Amino acid sequence: MERNAVQSLCAWKQDADRKPLILRGARQVGKTWLMKEFGRSYYDSVVYFNFDEEDELKSIFETNKNPQRIIELLSLIAGEKILPEKTLVIFDEVQECPEALNTLKYFREKANEYHIMAAGSLLGTLLAQPKSFPVGMVNLLDIYPLTFDEFLQATDEPLYAYYAGIEKGQHIEEIFHNRLLEAYSHYLIIGGMPECVVSWCKYKDPKKVSQIQHELVEIYENDFSKHNGKVNSGRILMVFRSIVSQLSKPNEKFMYGAVREGGRARDFEEAIEWLVSAGMLSRVYNVSKAEHPLSAFDRLDCFKLFLFDTGLLKHMAGIDNSAILLKTDYQFKGPLTENYVLQQLRGQFPVEPRYYADKNGEIDFVLQNGVGIIPVEVKGGEDKSAPSFKRYVTEKEPEHAIRFSKRGYLQNGKITNLPLYLARRTVQLL
Repeated sequence: MERNAVQSLCAWKQDADRKPLILRGARQVGKTWLMKEFGRSYYDSVVYFNFDEEDELKSIFETNKNPQRIIELLSLIAGEKILPEKTLVIFDEVQECPEALNTLKYFREKANEYHIMAAGSLLGTLLAQPKSFPVGMVNLLDIYPLTFDEFLQATDEPLYAYYAGIEKGQHIEEIFHNRLLEAYSHYLIIGGMPECVVSWCKYKDPKKVSQIQHELVEIYENDFSKHNGKVNSGRILMVFRSIVSQLSKPNEKFMYGAVREGGRARDFEEAIEWLVSAGMLSRVYNVSKAEHPLSAFDRLDCFKLFLFDTGLLKHMAGIDNSAILLKTDYQFKGPLTENYVLQQLRGQFPVEPRYYADKNGEIDFVLQNGVGIIPVEVKGGEDKSAPSFKRYVTEKEPEHAIRFSKRGYLQNGKITNLPLYLARRTVQLL
């Protein structure tokens, strides 16, 4: 399958000021596959080292700080000479060996001609241990589950070709609109976890996908229980399991008391931080003013938490596939659709999305586009009633206003209606 991150990896390889690269992301989002595939496609050779599987590797880094000596020893282990610029060196599960992580700074300072890529799950949480993290000496790239465009390319190449060619203001023929909506519905069910997408392409069996999702959730929950850092693993698990009920509330705002009766910020804020750092949750802050710069108006005590993969959220919420496929209204449709839109918007704008609420109601997301602010309304169906959104557009007169829904691609005054399947193309179609 094609991954958009390959473009970022190519840019990294060609950058004269390149540093060792760390890929961050939750487990099973495809970091290992991406590194190996990139190495096979863009280098003469690849050497791969996994610190979780090969314990004895750690001794090399515990006793050596000299990059040239480390390369010599790694060449002996790999059985081939590691060449500057021609060999891609991969350190996987690097969180298992803080010394190897720390060594990246010496490669940057003394041997930057070697191309080194590292990856690890829950790496964001290592930032709490600055001794092992080579701050300023590495490039960072966050890897997420497949976005809708990547999913479409993997599952229906001809339809993807049409999708990729859609231009600003273009009329989308009904036959393509319906086929893309169907693909969107499939994406809500399958999500973007690579193993789920591969299974769907291979077997077209929703039961197999559901089983994989069940196992993935179990893997993550086991990871939490194994975590023995300064953050209580039981609290991490409680926050993670509360996400569906948190998003089911009328305003979706995160409430500590909904995790555990009488729960307070001091009980769970570290667990939330850990899950956000680990790439498992996305936090969307409420802003007191929908103005540039958005981050200046963050209300740090008021936020929503979304899951990093919409398919896993659908599975955790226990939504039956028929509810999504038969165009019925069902509980949790709104939060699931918002989770999807957030997943697609990620990385398109330099500032992370926020949401805005005042006495007149709530705007689902606000996006910073240059110095302008774009209000976003998310609808799970074709309904276009949104009084607070329309009032905001009338009063603030933003240059752009976007409504995501199942309706066609059309301009209505200042409001652009983008079909949900085009959320990943938002910036290109503004």
